[in-house]
Amino acid sequence: MTKTLTLLALTTALALPQIAAAQDIKEFRIGVLGGENAQERMTNNECLAKHTQETLGVPVRIFTPADYDGVIQGLLGGTLDAAILGASGYAKAYLTDPESVEPVLVKTNLDGASDYFSVGFARKDSGIASMDDLKGKVLGFGDPNSTSGYLIPAVEMPKKGYSMEPGAFFKEIKFTGGHEQTIVAVNNGDIDAGVTWADGLGNWEDGYNSGALRKAVDAGIVDMNDMVEIWRSEPIPEGPLVVRKALPADVKAKFTDMMANLIKTDKDCTYGVAGGETAGFTPVKHDNYQSIIEARKLEEQRGS
Repeated sequence: MTKTLTLLALTTALALPQIAAAQDIKEFRIGVLGGENAQERMTNNECLAKHTQETLGVPVRIFTPADYDGVIQGLLGGTLDAAILGASGYAKAYLTDPESVEPVLVKTNLDGASDYFSVGFARKDSGIASMDDLKGKVLGFGDPNSTSGYLIPAVEMPKKGYSMEPGAFFKEIKFTGGHEQTIVAVNNGDIDAGVTWADGLGNWEDGYNSGALRKAVDAGIVDMNDMVEIWRSEPIPEGPLVVRKALPADVKAKFTDMMANLIKTDKDCTYGVAGGETAGFTPVKHDNYQSIIEARKLEEQRGS
């Protein structure tokens, strides 16, 4: 794996000699997507900052913007150097500026796959056991730039007869602000059902092996025995770890190599960064996200 990543880095260096030679970093800035409270995100990624600083030899700062767009805009504007994006977030960054970031790695599940699901859920005591039971009720999404928390259900649900037009099927559609907020809102009865992400592996009562539900269980926010799954999407490609294209090639190579080996050097850190059980991070290419880019483009055209 290390040899492969090194060859990729050398190829990048040859392709961008002037950019690589023109820059020298004084610090490295990592963005962490919203979806849980800022302190949790900071705590889960403190170890990542430590490993990155040891690898690159410069100060490392973790940024936890309030929403997904804060990370995306930071990458586009050059104020962030790396982040793990959702597939839809990567699509937005690419469609806005194809030269802004490049995908280098992707989280791999324990079964070796690099995909996950958008999962619809409700409280067991709500009487909602399926999507049909949501007619005339309130459905919660997380963030407009979330793949599982908005884009995929907004594309797939209408195909099954559950229109996204206000009042057509659902009484109302609400954005909660993130995955954790959606889980809390459903658990508290503030909305009738919500969608979030999970790898779909392991046990429901654990919140599956990884994902927002697993994070919520680990944090003591929700008891999954109180919840029921009412919908599941088609498999979604895991979002990539991206780095800013304009970074020096050696910086990108060192950071990428460190992340690829994190599962071996610090399994506990990998658990926190990945949001649960994982087999680690493996190389990924832009082509893996072409279908999501096309879906995002169509969704933006419909909204314009």
